[in-house]
Amino acid sequence: MRKILIVGGGQSGLQLALGLLDDDYDVTLVTARTPDEIRGGRVLSTQCMFDTALQHERDLELNHWEDRAPKIEHLGISVAGPGNDRVIDWAGRTTAFAQSVDQRIKMAAWTEEFEAKGGHLTIAGATVSDLERFAVLFDLVVVGAGKGEIAQLFDRDARHSPYTVPQRALSAAYVNGMTPRAEHARNQTLHFNIIPGVGELFTFPALTLDGPCDILFLEGVPGGPLDVFDGLDDPYEHLRRALELVRSHVPWEYERCAAVELTDPGAVLAGRLTPVVRKPVGRLPGGRIVLGMADIVVANDPVTGQGANSAAKCAAAYHLAIVEHGDEPFDEAFMQAAFDSYWDKARHVTAWTNALLAPRPPHVLEILAAAGRHQEIADRFAADFDDPSRFATWFLDPVGAGAYLADVAARAGGSRAEPPR
Repeated sequence: MRKILIVGGGQSGLQLALGLLDDDYDVTLVTARTPDEIRGGRVLSTQCMFDTALQHERDLELNHWEDRAPKIEHLGISVAGPGNDRVIDWAGRTTAFAQSVDQRIKMAAWTEEFEAKGGHLTIAGATVSDLERFAVLFDLVVVGAGKGEIAQLFDRDARHSPYTVPQRALSAAYVNGMTPRAEHARNQTLHFNIIPGVGELFTFPALTLDGPCDILFLEGVPGGPLDVFDGLDDPYEHLRRALELVRSHVPWEYERCAAVELTDPGAVLAGRLTPVVRKPVGRLPGGRIVLGMADIVVANDPVTGQGANSAAKCAAAYHLAIVEHGDEPFDEAFMQAAFDSYWDKARHVTAWTNALLAPRPPHVLEILAAAGRHQEIADRFAADFDDPSRFATWFLDPVGAGAYLADVAARAGGSRAEPPR
């Protein structure tokens, strides 16, 4: 029986660990917190998972909350103009529902399930010296978590890493009492609000510790008016500041927030990350190698909502690669090939995310405006969140966008929509 060590008990690490247990591997998981510590701590993320990622969970029978979590079937876009009026406002329908489950629920339960199924659980932080010791004892070491010296084991890939500093200041709050928009009262919608030059606000339903809730997620341009959460420890002051920003910049969302309150004292999160792509093979000081996974090797800004989706897809790609490799040694060629199978999908997420962080080119604004007039475009945009590779041929390509918008307009018997002035 092949022995595999996984460092990191997040979406990717636990999904891979549980999948490999089902295939009779001897799996050890190193994670920093116990299930009770996870449940009792602060929220971990602002995940919204689309159909492909959810299917990876279904395939492993890990979708324990599918019947309880709200089903998100629409994705709405609003763009603020002068005076904070909405100059663009529409919603597209997804081809299959998305869902958001508080990772405190999911990671705690999956960790307990891993141990109940016979996995070896170690509650500890991992260091480079720990990895040196583990690399001798296991056939394969997969690193899915770690900062500082562990992250530095994996060289930055400058070809795919245009940023050296964070591009957004991030802030999230899980709340009860948020009312639906009147026009979307009969469906569950992820709303993506764009404040040009300032940042973004996402609102969407989720499942948290005590039931359904909503998430307010702000992304602020560093140094701008949404960048006000550094060093703030009081969760209630965090919510007060967040609501004031919503009132000032996206008043149509503030109308929904008259009665909101935090779901629990741990229901806020703030921070920032530098988007980066790293090479997948980490070389330890003693010469042995380890395989990087998920955020260790591809960390994108959350502006496109792909973090948990990418983690699930990475775990699925690595799971398949390990099983198909049989009894062959897990050498550098294997590690690079396993990553390449994931990067074939992840590279599109990185390109799309980086494009949305930059000032939006005219053709993107034209697409967003046209979607307000043509439901076909709105639905295509919403559907492609599940597979961002599809954005390459139209949303990210000015020529492809022009051809597509002209075709839609011709079939509708009208002219192309102009971007807002």
